[in-house]
Amino acid sequence: MAKTLIDEYSHTFPAARGVQAGRPCYIAMCPMRLVPKIFVFDEEEVPPELRAQRTLNKSRIPEIADYLIANPNNYTLSAITASVDEQVHFEPMADTGPAVNLGMLTVSMNAQILINDGQHRRAAIEEAIKEAHELGHDHIPVLFFVDEDLKRSQQMFADLNKHAVRPNDSLSTLYDHRDPSSELARHVVANVDCFRRLTEMDKSSLSNRSIKLFTLSSIKLASRALLRKSAKDSISQEEKDLAAEFWTEVCSNIHDWKAAQRKEVSTAELRQNYVHAHGVTLQALGSAGADLISQKPKTWKKELKNLSTIDWSRANTEVWEGRALVYGKLSKARANVALTANLIKQHINVPLNADSKILEEQFRQ
Repeated sequence: MAKTLIDEYSHTFPAARGVQAGRPCYIAMCPMRLVPKIFVFDEEEVPPELRAQRTLNKSRIPEIADYLIANPNNYTLSAITASVDEQVHFEPMADTGPAVNLGMLTVSMNAQILINDGQHRRAAIEEAIKEAHELGHDHIPVLFFVDEDLKRSQQMFADLNKHAVRPNDSLSTLYDHRDPSSELARHVVANVDCFRRLTEMDKSSLSNRSIKLFTLSSIKLASRALLRKSAKDSISQEEKDLAAEFWTEVCSNIHDWKAAQRKEVSTAELRQNYVHAHGVTLQALGSAGADLISQKPKTWKKELKNLSTIDWSRANTEVWEGRALVYGKLSKARANVALTANLIKQHINVPLNADSKILEEQFRQ
């Protein structure tokens, strides 16, 4: 059969055909080595009113590329969505039945294929293949729309991103098995009795009616502060066990937490009336604990008993205003976490370092 004009110089993909909003669309599997050659991203020199998507945030590209390179046998990439500015040709496998929507999609090489969603994936694939050539033989799904109107492409971008919801940090922590900090948080919750019973695992904020006292994301941040780890630092099993041991001791010396665990007091009441039922204090406890363990590696458990002497009531504004509270409201600002940690250190007999002393002097002025 003679070739038509469209496939004389063309790209051809195995594809499935469908319909959205009365318009045909096609999902195809594209070899990743072809992605940089086929798909156009209109770079930032194009004025915003003439672009179909946002400018490329180049800081995101290395992170995605490193993820692909580090996990060649265990990565996941969602589909790229693209618009073709010319008509395409679809050759079905059959004239009737289910196979009528399975076949070969042919797109002219003269057509502009514009990415509506996935420009960072495209750029990261290009970078990753330079180092890990074997990735070029893998495939990524591509959803093609035929669109000769830039205005519609801009609307597609707005629609695709308007309804995209980034998972909250607790849910990401629960499901991310590559991130060392997430593994640390899950280990702590699993091995600290009061955390296991009182932690919200898939939300990063607590409603007034929640029966939980902590969030998984706040435990992650507090445990990182305890171990003095940044987001991507590796964490040994010994360090994870130390974190669990520390938080077990903390829980045993904050009696309100134990009471909530035994359901003798409502978690809503604790959140309303006490600063120790919030992430700012949890993170401050982790920060203070880091100094305690480093300075008193053999007696730190004994010192934690002094946590029971702290008045955690929000009504005690003379102590907490300017530290955990700002105008009566909890604050997670770095300075407030540090000032809260300073007070905790004073109660557990941890000398303040030079930076903490300066912050404390500024606070008291």
